Amino acid sequence: MKRPTERNGLKIVTYIVLIVATFISLFPFYFMFVSATNTHSDILSASPRLIFGSNLAENFKNLNERLDLVQILFNSCILTFTYTFLSMLIHSMSGYALAKFNFKGKGLCFGVIMVTMMIPGQVMYVPLFTLMNRIGWANTYQAVILPALGGAFGMFMMRQNMLSFPTSLIEAARIDGCGEFSIFMRVVMPSMKPALGALGIYMFMSMWNNFMWPLIILSTKSMYNFPVALSMLNGVAWRKDYGVIMLATVFAVLPILIIFLVFQKQFVAGVMGGAVKE
Repeated sequence: MKRPTERNGLKIVTYIVLIVATFISLFPFYFMFVSATNTHSDILSASPRLIFGSNLAENFKNLNERLDLVQILFNSCILTFTYTFLSMLIHSMSGYALAKFNFKGKGLCFGVIMVTMMIPGQVMYVPLFTLMNRIGWANTYQAVILPALGGAFGMFMMRQNMLSFPTSLIEAARIDGCGEFSIFMRVVMPSMKPALGALGIYMFMSMWNNFMWPLIILSTKSMYNFPVALSMLNGVAWRKDYGVIMLATVFAVLPILIIFLVFQKQFVAGVMGGAVKE
């Protein structure tokens, strides 16, 4: 049995390690916020400034001159919120069907869905681009949103969470005369809030940070989302302004940080809720 002094010493060492790890994790974010308020020369100086400067207004003015910030934020919000809502609905319905319905070929269907997780998304860009061109969807938002819906990860996550939902409640609702969609919306979904929160955060982050596919399919600059527009700032070396780039990065990162901090409890509960066996 460890003595009190040994236990206290172990706690102190643990706290020191955690503090150092926290500092290492948070310092890049702090430097990003600080750099957004400093000039290009201050950031690239031999001893970079680690305190907030007074160049925030100038950096914001230069950013607005180089990018239509309001339009880009609007584009990203339209893409992200539409995709998040549709993906949560589709993945939840798919997970419910795979968890609670018995139909022929159910195991095979689930196996095929899981196998698709092994296919790199990059190999789909050429056939998807060809398909979007043929149906006239190139340079449209539906071409960005629809191909990404129905991913295997979301179906798997919702299925695992819904396996733990009591089947007896579903059968009781059926006996009372509820339709399947009514059971899904009124009985099952209210109990899936943690899983939906986790799924929503994941889908929000994936679309907000989506870069390669929007870059390929969108050709109009006024339709760009934030990652694609942010890459436009990274021009030739003599035109780079890292103060402006850091401020744009703050606008790109801040919504994700806010969403995660607000819904982090649901995220953890939803991910842990999938750790059940069939």
